Amino acid sequence: MSGFKIPNFNDRLSSAQKAKQAALEKFKAKPGPGDPEFEARQAERVRIEAERQVRRETARLEKQRLEVEAEAKRVADEQARKVAEQEAYEAQIRAQEELEAKQKAIRDARYAARKAAKKG
Repeated sequence: MSGFKIPNFNDRLSSAQKAKQAALEKFKAKPGPGDPEFEARQAERVRIEAERQVRRETARLEKQRLEVEAEAKRVADEQARKVAEQEAYEAQIRAQEELEAKQKAIRDARYAARKAAKKG
């Protein structure tokens, strides 16, 4: 069994040259512009990008629609809250006026009873 051989400078240089040559051959083997395979892949990339753009636009419009709906709901809730507050305020005012009217009627009755007792 042979042991590990430490590569010398020339071995490393030739190994690097072989790797560069293999990468160059791999690059040259790929089809370039004008090749039907290249054109087909390019068309597929364009189609996929168009689909992505459509999906992005659809998602953006859906998000915008949801935001508009949320804003409309918030405005409607705010209006309903204001109407409820106004009705509660008016009911409180009516109750206060009724209480004051009852108190005035009681006060007037006492006054009338005192006046009747003096005359009578």
